[in-house]
Amino acid sequence: MAIQAPKGTKDVLPGDVYKWQYLEDKFRKISASFGCREIRTPVFEHTELFERGVGETTDVVQKEMYTFNDKAGRSITLKPEGTSPAVRAFVESSLYNEAQPTKLYYFTPVLRYENVQKGRLREHHQFGVEVFGAQEASVDAEIISLAMRVYKELGVKGIELNINSIGCPECRKKYNEALKQFLSKNYDDFCETCKTRFEKNPMRTLDCKVKSCKEIVKGAPLILDYLCDDCNDHFEKLKKYLTALEIEYKVDPLIVRGLDYYSKTVFEIINNGITICGGGRYDYLIQEVGGPSMPAMGFGMGIERTILTLEENGIEIPKESYIDLYVAAMGDESKVEALTLINRLRERNIKCDCDHMNRSVKAAMKYANKIDARFIIVLGENELQTGIAKLKRMSDGEQFEINLKDLDSIAELI
Repeated sequence: MAIQAPKGTKDVLPGDVYKWQYLEDKFRKISASFGCREIRTPVFEHTELFERGVGETTDVVQKEMYTFNDKAGRSITLKPEGTSPAVRAFVESSLYNEAQPTKLYYFTPVLRYENVQKGRLREHHQFGVEVFGAQEASVDAEIISLAMRVYKELGVKGIELNINSIGCPECRKKYNEALKQFLSKNYDDFCETCKTRFEKNPMRTLDCKVKSCKEIVKGAPLILDYLCDDCNDHFEKLKKYLTALEIEYKVDPLIVRGLDYYSKTVFEIINNGITICGGGRYDYLIQEVGGPSMPAMGFGMGIERTILTLEENGIEIPKESYIDLYVAAMGDESKVEALTLINRLRERNIKCDCDHMNRSVKAAMKYANKIDARFIIVLGENELQTGIAKLKRMSDGEQFEINLKDLDSIAELI
């Protein structure tokens, strides 16, 4: 039996790669317009990074990480999210000593052992943006506007932005006391995971997907009622900046996100009831992984989910032609001429290919159609003798007489 890809992974075949390339190009251009630069981090990290950064009470750390010991006995984890590695690289390379803020973006595989579902695989891919060193709410608004700009330029309609503030450690200390008091009467009905969360990080119970736990937390106190003056001021400024940027939003006090490193601002972008992007501020993560005390803000956007969102909204990603010119050679001498011709045209940045299968003229025409070639030239004995051939446009069948030595004219026609 043939070996198959592991469950939860998917090959991106040549016929679909153009979608990824289009999105990556779009992401790069938008990020650059916001002053962001690309960073690339390893696909695996020391497990401690995610235990300290993401949080031991999260589903990611408790249930979903691919963790193993390497040959030296070190605990290694395949990257389950993109923020912590970016922070680790920022700290390890002492980028905090440079002028701030530091604005970064990345494309990364994300590996989580979770239930496979539509638009969410065990290996999926993220586009992410991180900004280090700026504590003002204007940065929060700007990064949210970057994410919203992506969907606007992709033509996605019906986008909803939900925001919340989950405060700072001081806010949450008072909030957690009130929350635990509310939840304690139903403690025995919690799932085992939430019983652990109740002791270590009760706010995580609000994010549980177990039906019985979702019932328990109904009517729970809201973090917004416990914000300190600084966090409340930050949140009010965020709303002011979003309004100035003409970005509509809704305050959703139940957004907590699934990772422990968030503080103050958290947000989600929704389309047709599905969260397609999420992020927030994480002012303590840089210090948590060994760096100086420094604020930060960012988001992650799934590439597979973005492609699915476009499909669900009936938006087609433009497909570039695979081949500009296909040259069919009839005989060995013609094949030499064909290889020479396409080699010289490639130097002029024309996408070319020629027949390597000894096809007949009819079969060559059929193949040219199959690969969506824009033009075709058939080279036979007569074309070799005269140096003149026909350049056929596949879309309408129109033919142009060409001199095989006049490469500039051929390139201009194509």
